[in-house]
Amino acid sequence: MNLLFGRSISLQLRLTVAVVLSIILIIGDRYTSGGTFVRTTLNTLVSPVLYAANVPYELFNVGAQSLHTRDRLLDENETLRAKQLLQSEQLQQFQFLLKENNELRALLGASSRQSHSRQIAQVLSVRSNRYNHQVVINKGTIDGVSEGQAVIDELGLVGQLTHVGTTTSRVLLMTDTTHATPVRILRNDVSMVVEGIGKINLVQLAHVSHSLDIRIGDILVTSGLGSRFPEGYPVAVVTEIDRDEGLPFAKVYAEPIAQLDRVRLLVILGENDTEVSNEP
Repeated sequence: MNLLFGRSISLQLRLTVAVVLSIILIIGDRYTSGGTFVRTTLNTLVSPVLYAANVPYELFNVGAQSLHTRDRLLDENETLRAKQLLQSEQLQQFQFLLKENNELRALLGASSRQSHSRQIAQVLSVRSNRYNHQVVINKGTIDGVSEGQAVIDELGLVGQLTHVGTTTSRVLLMTDTTHATPVRILRNDVSMVVEGIGKINLVQLAHVSHSLDIRIGDILVTSGLGSRFPEGYPVAVVTEIDRDEGLPFAKVYAEPIAQLDRVRLLVILGENDTEVSNEP
């Protein structure tokens, strides 16, 4: 080797020898299996070096992900803390208002609402036409229900029980032409009556004066008057107001909040869900 690559050997001879050796290695690798074995051996020997060289990158990547995850968790923690703080404030205000409400009711000798039994009922069939909106449920006298009990779904008032049988009952929907619901405007506590007009997605407010403070978007809730429907349950949202001075009353229409066209499960409110006296 010293003779081949020594100072006495010309550069041309060195290049020639290198080219010949390269050609021999290429041909040997192409037509023999020895080259594959050599490459496999060399790859095996070099693999630890490659892994070792990749360690800094992996460490940096893991560190970057950890920092990103930590920052994300810190942001989520701050958001949750802010949300918890707001909810705590609302809870404190609710407790204060509840205490104040109980004190005012005690001073006035008024009644307080008590929560009693509720039953889940399943709709068995729908009996509906232009002027008659009813559904049949799987609860009857053997379940302790009776005529007149209020019925709601997960959103708001549905109607009341009628024609209670032994194992089934009919629910008269609030949109039926024979149904009327005492309500009040949630915004200003003005009382009125909602009547069904035979349309499953529309009800009408009866005898609304032209000067009444009512607006589109107002939420109507049960007023508790008449002791048929417990106070405070959502009923409808005002959608249309026609103040025609040529008519004795304004025409006000509202959309029921409950999903009356696709009721499946209903809640029957117990008779004692109405307001009862605190006095012994």
